[in-house]
Formats: sequence, structure tokens, C-alpha cells
Amino acid sequence: MAVDTTKDATKAKRKAAGGPGGHGGHGHADHGPAGCECPQGAREGHRRAVAAFVAMRERFAAGEGLPAALAHSAGASRQWVSDELAQAARTVVDSGHAESTAWRDAVWRRTLLVVWGAVGALLIGQLATAIGAGWSVARTAGLAAALVTGVLLTLTARLHYANGGPLAPLVGEDNRMSTSRSLAAAWLLLAVFSVLVLAVELAVDPGDRDRIAGGLSLGHAAGLLTVAALTCVAAVLARLVVAARVRAQRLQKVRAVRPRAADLLTDDAGRGSFADAQYVVVHAVALAFAAVRLAREPWRLPELPWGLVLLAVVSVLMYLTGKYAEGGRPTVLSVVRVRPEEGGIDRDAPIRTGDDIEIRGNGFVPPGAQDPDRLARMVVRIGAVHVHVPLVPVAGGFSNPTDTALTVPVPVDVEPGRVDVQVVTASGAETNRYQIDVLD
Repeated sequence: MAVDTTKDATKAKRKAAGGPGGHGGHGHADHGPAGCECPQGAREGHRRAVAAFVAMRERFAAGEGLPAALAHSAGASRQWVSDELAQAARTVVDSGHAESTAWRDAVWRRTLLVVWGAVGALLIGQLATAIGAGWSVARTAGLAAALVTGVLLTLTARLHYANGGPLAPLVGEDNRMSTSRSLAAAWLLLAVFSVLVLAVELAVDPGDRDRIAGGLSLGHAAGLLTVAALTCVAAVLARLVVAARVRAQRLQKVRAVRPRAADLLTDDAGRGSFADAQYVVVHAVALAFAAVRLAREPWRLPELPWGLVLLAVVSVLMYLTGKYAEGGRPTVLSVVRVRPEEGGIDRDAPIRTGDDIEIRGNGFVPPGAQDPDRLARMVVRIGAVHVHVPLVPVAGGFSNPTDTALTVPVPVDVEPGRVDVQVVTASGAETNRYQIDVLD
């Protein structure tokens, strides 16, 4: 207990001084290479781990840092370098998980600041526009609905504070922000907010019951309900399609370190996705139109023109089609013996144990698996023997493995004869079996 008290006192002094451990000038350098437990310290620790890994990879790529005892054997030195890089990559992964944990612990507070900042901005806007025009029941209803929505989001954030607060329902099983869930949630939030506005108006001014009842009629709400229903169905269908394709090994999914806002517009590899981008842009415009319509006519649900609804429907269909068409099963097309670098009479010869073979195909590195720790998880089955794919560093990256080719040695444990070659990627997907003949 005395030690804990001392630590608490030290943290309190640092906080008061604005030094390390406080909210002032964050001195993360004093917490060692892993950084402190705050988000900034975890991010700094991860940055240092990545920098150390990159320096090691570049040093090995330049032929430096190899033990003298392994210099005579290209195969032994390659395996040693691969093992060292794999171990360093695991260190980077550990620091990345620490950063992700710290980020999740802090993001729910930041999202609450955004939520209540929006409520405050609405209050200021209402007060500013009320000058001259006077206060109205609609302004009271808008603020009351915003307060109720803010409280609901706050409760959600508190219940899911360890998983990103209000963002937790928007994160998919692959730990990425889900485009379909995010847009479905946005439409539902707008619909619920609109109904709350009308409910408060009805409670404050019962004499306006007929006009509010008319604003809730299907004729006004059909467009909004159609788009909201379609986005919710799209979220469910997208999950079902992805899950079915992953089970059938027609789609490879690799879990991300943590969710990012860019996930809404990109694929798993971080490249821009046309299907996702058009889905977000079209529905963001439709949401803005509906919000403006609600602000101008707060006595009824936002009425969306059917032309805009049709555009949203086309966007949903394009998004789902893109989900169904993306990805593919990894495939081995051919296996060849690697031509040795040294001179000799065995340049043209059959595959024997101890030789290197090059496996050519596609889909060996799934989207999101370009990190070294994921590359190190790739395995080639040669007969009954499992061979880990060695990491071969070059300036700026790795020459082995790649998405279309990888090189592995044929171990002496492989029985001579006709054997199957099969690649197991970092996502767990298996390629087709390709037969080769191994001689003594």
C-alpha cells in the first residue's frame, strides 16, 4: 500500500507540474521505449518500435549485421534474418495493441466531446437565429431532442467505453469501421431525432396536434423510411455476404489493429474503394438534404424527393454488388525450381530436397496483411511438412513473399516422390493443391 501511495503522490505532483503523467507538456521520453500508458505515450512507443524495425530491415537489406558464422551459407543467413525480423515484428504488434487499447480508452471521451459540442453549437445557432424572429416551440423541441439524443449517446459511450464508446456498434468483426453500419446508424439517428422533435412539439403545444399528425403521415415519411430501411438491410446483407464468402474461402479477411475513419472510404488494404466512396458521398448528400428539410419544416418528418431516394437505392445496389465481387481465393498456378546463383552443372535439374522452389500464383498476401508479422505467418505445406515462408528484406520492403510469388526451401524431411504443394495465407485461407516431383 505504501508503494501505491508513493506512486499516486508522484503522479499527482507530475500532473500539478504539467510534466510527465499530467495533461500539460507530456514528457513521454522518460517512460522508456514503450512509452507511458496514455494514448500519446502508447502512440510514441509504437512509433519507436516501428522505427527500430525499419532500421533493422534496412540494415539487413544492405547486407549488414549478419553473424560471421553464417556468412558462408546463403540459406542459413536468410533464415536467421527472417527469424530476427519476425521477432522484431512481434514487438511492433505488441506496441500496436498497446496503442489500440489506449486509443479505445480515450476515444469514447472524445466522441462525447463531439456530441455535446454539437448540442452546444445547436444551442448557439438557435439563440443567434432567434434574435428578431423570437423563440418558438420548434426551437424548444429541437434543443430538447438534441439533449435526449446526447444523453442516449452518452449512455452508449459509457456502456461500451472499452470498445470505442458510441463507435462500438459501427465496428465490424474485422476491427474496421463498417461503412454499411455507419450509414445505417446515421439514417436511424436522423429518423429518431426527427420523431423526438415532433414528440416534444406535440407535448409543448397540443393544439398543433393535427398538423403534427399530418407530418407523421406515410406520404411525408415514405422517402425517409425507404432509405433508412434500405441502409439497414444493406448492413445486414453486407455482413452475411462477407461471412459466407470468408467461410467459402472466396474472400480473405485480416483483422485490423484498430478502427480508423478512413475505413469508411477504403478497402482492407487502405486503398480507395469506389463502391464505399460513392456510398458514403451519395448518402451524406441525402442526409444533409434531409437535415436541412427538417430545419426548415420542423413540424413534419423530412420529405425526400423520389429522385433522391432512387439515387440512394442505386448507391446501395452498387455497394452490395461491390461487396459480392471483391476478393478471391488464393491460387497456385505453377511451382518451379529456383535457378541457383552459383555456377555449376545443376542449373537445369529436377527439384531435390534442399533446393529452393518458387510458387507462382495470386492472392498470397491478402488485403491488410502487408505488415511483417502477417507476412511471417504464411506457411507452405510440401507433402506432410510445413515450411514457414522466409522474409527477405530489400530497401523499403520485402522481396519475399509477395502477392504473386514466394520462395521457400524444400526441407530434407520431405519424402521423395510426388507431393502436394499448398499455401496457407495469413488469413487462414488455403490454396489449391499443386503436385510436384521431388527426387533424392
